[in-house]
Amino acid sequence: MTTWNLQETFCHFLICNGGSCMKRQAEEVTEAIRDEIILRGADRQIHTTRTRCNGRCSDACVVIAYPEGIWYKDITPELGRELVRRHAARSRLKERIVYSFEQRFVATGISVAGQDKQGRGLSWGEGECSS
Repeated sequence: MTTWNLQETFCHFLICNGGSCMKRQAEEVTEAIRDEIILRGADRQIHTTRTRCNGRCSDACVVIAYPEGIWYKDITPELGRELVRRHAARSRLKERIVYSFEQRFVATGISVAGQDKQGRGLSWGEGECSS
């Protein structure tokens, strides 16, 4: 198994390849993001990982950027390329943010209420991560 040298990495994209995202071009999004990284010569600075379902199926296709913990929704191949360009410039694609983790869990103007791990519904403010 290969172990990547991540010493220069400052951004890690987790690209959802769950069922709903696959129906919304997740394969094409993954390829576009990886192609743009190569095109920009940023393969040592930006890393990608395909994931299974991230639990935000209504927001498909979902891409998560770490270390910021920014969750992006409705990503298309074109927006995937824009994500790479923005993050390479240390910026964000603000109009596509579902929610983000900064010093604590922060709402970005879009409701993200959902269910906790036990299947109970949450209203905003419950179950927040604290710093």
